[in-house]
Amino acid sequence: MNNDTVRYTFSRSVSMREVEETLLLAVLAVESLFGESTVRLDASFSIDSARRACVIDASTDVGRAICRVFTGFVSREFGSDAFEIRRGHPSPVEEKAACAAAC
Repeated sequence: MNNDTVRYTFSRSVSMREVEETLLLAVLAVESLFGESTVRLDASFSIDSARRACVIDASTDVGRAICRVFTGFVSREFGSDAFEIRRGHPSPVEEKAACAAAC
């Protein structure tokens, strides 16, 4: 388990499609800071609609920037009470592997 991950869990009132769109907008914003190639190399994230969760790897400067921008966007879009943030959950790669093994 990676301690440099951030897991966002959203309330039932929030559309997970809108969460995904907001995450992609945050990634696009971070590309403006670091460049597309750096984001492609250093960013790792996943959305699990069934669990109403988003996991972002925050072990790089790019990942931390995505977390900051995404947190700001979802706070304004859905309200700060519409989600919880926890650190130290499985990385997006570990999360996908665990989901694939369970399915």
